[in-house]
Amino acid sequence: MHSIKLGTFPHELDAWGTVADLGSTIVEGDVKAFGKVHYGTPASPVSAGYFACTKGKFNMTYPFTEQATVLEGECVLRNENTGEAVHYTVGDSWFIEKGTPIAWEILSDRFTKHYFAVV
Repeated sequence: MHSIKLGTFPHELDAWGTVADLGSTIVEGDVKAFGKVHYGTPASPVSAGYFACTKGKFNMTYPFTEQATVLEGECVLRNENTGEAVHYTVGDSWFIEKGTPIAWEILSDRFTKHYFAVV
């Protein structure tokens, strides 16, 4: 069992470079990425873990389907297909289908989510 409780954070996240190193396009800032996979691997058909990043803006087309919950910080995600923008804070969740282009704006100095991804 892996518990994910609001107000608690993983002990240490690994440095993953920038979000550009993960396939995103940085629009503003030097958005550093951190994470820890606790189920599967980034290349597995199914994975789960933590993703964190620093303040900034970036665009990405989702390479997997994801359900995620915000654990720290806040962001605005905009669906580039529909123009819909949603502000997310601690405790909020989303579900995004593979292939959806999303514009990210990280509003806090640090943002952390827990995710469950299916390729």
